[in-house]
Amino acid sequence: MSVKILMVCLGNICRSPLAEGILASKLPKDKFFVDSAGTGAYHIGKQPDQRSVLTAQRNGLDITNQKARQFTSRDFDDFDYIYVMDNTNYDDVIQLAKSENHKNKVHLILNELFPGDNVDVPDPYYGLQNGFDMVYEMLDETCDIISKKLIEKHS
Repeated sequence: MSVKILMVCLGNICRSPLAEGILASKLPKDKFFVDSAGTGAYHIGKQPDQRSVLTAQRNGLDITNQKARQFTSRDFDDFDYIYVMDNTNYDDVIQLAKSENHKNKVHLILNELFPGDNVDVPDPYYGLQNGFDMVYEMLDETCDIISKKLIEKHS
């Protein structure tokens, strides 16, 4: 049985698709499953933002097969770990939690890099391409930490 990890942002077209692609590339596929979702319904069924796709491609990752979907309360039962990109996503996800067990699955992703600082991954949607590159670097460094912890714990 594989360990399931969900990456969550607002629209599921910028940050969480990158986080999904990055983390999936660092984990053995036979033991881990990584997915992503958005707290909003804005882009359901759409591919990631072209700027995210380009950033991923420049770093050797293909995220074009991903399709945006909305986070649901069922995700608490389907996933072992839920990493959210910012404090607003955290609040939105926690509101859907039905138990302490559900709440304990939810983590601000950059707390892996900056423990307890509750730093947001900036949303690059309204910015330029370099914002996506900066987000990639942050997520790549954070996913190195997450992947090491997950492999240690579940191998």
